[in-house]
Amino acid sequence: MFDGYIWIKAFHIIAVIFWMAGLLMLPRFFAYHAGSIPGGELEKKMEVAEQKLLRIIMNPAMIISLVLGLILIGYRIDSLSSSFWLGGKLILVFALIAYHMFLAGQRKKLLNSGRPKTEKFYRLINEVPAILVIIIVILAIVEPF
Repeated sequence: MFDGYIWIKAFHIIAVIFWMAGLLMLPRFFAYHAGSIPGGELEKKMEVAEQKLLRIIMNPAMIISLVLGLILIGYRIDSLSSSFWLGGKLILVFALIAYHMFLAGQRKKLLNSGRPKTEKFYRLINEVPAILVIIIVILAIVEPF
C-alpha cells in the first residue's frame, strides 16, 4: 500500500538536508572568497562554486522543501489548526528563506562590488542556519505547544 504522507515527508526531509547543506556551505565559500586575492585564481574558483551551489542545489532544494512542506500541512490541516508550534516553525522557516535571500544578495555584492563584508563576518553568520534548524526540528518532532 502506498502511504503518500510518509513518502512526501521523506522527500521533504531529504530536500531540507540539501538546502541546509547549502546554507552552511555558502557562507564558508564567501569567507574564502572574501579572504582571496582580488582577481586571483581562488576568487574565480569561489565565484563558480558559489553560483553552482546556489543555483543547482540550494534554490531547487528550498523550493522542493517548501512545496512538500505545504503538502504535508495540507495532509494534517485539521489537527494542525490549533497547534501553536506550527506557527513558530513557519516563522523560523521564513527566517531561513530570508537568510537564503540575504546570501544570494551577498553573492551579487561579492561579484559586483568587491568585498562587502569581512571573512570573519561570513564565518560568524555561518552559525545562523544551524541554530534555526535545531529549533525547527525540535518544534516539528516534539510539537511542544
